[in-house]
Amino acid sequence: MQYDQSWMGNGIIGGLQAGLVSLLAALLLFLYFHWLGRRHRWSYGRQIGWTFLLACVLTVSGDLWNLFYFNYAQLQSLELLKAKLALVHDPEHLGLRVLCELLGVALGIYLGWASCNASWRRRFGARHRAD
Repeated sequence: MQYDQSWMGNGIIGGLQAGLVSLLAALLLFLYFHWLGRRHRWSYGRQIGWTFLLACVLTVSGDLWNLFYFNYAQLQSLELLKAKLALVHDPEHLGLRVLCELLGVALGIYLGWASCNASWRRRFGARHRAD
């Protein structure tokens, strides 16, 4: 699914912005699947797997499809290539944006997992006296 990328910058700035969108989507999806998984007693593998799949479909799939298409499609004319490239935001840095989006999904899942597994009371809670 391709979302509107017209507000993004070009080059590394656009890659970081796309990665941040993917990070936030993956974090929210992991928190949802963690909540759902606790109710249905899912393992972390199932929660992470569904989060990764859905986050990639929502944020990475459009750019990943364009990257695949421009590398393997039989474009018969220069006019067709120009028309297809005109529809893509920043086609020169498409690979960088896909990489940043995939890393953003992985980092978002990690941050969600770390926040759900942290023993916050033990680390930041009241200290017990040993007297």
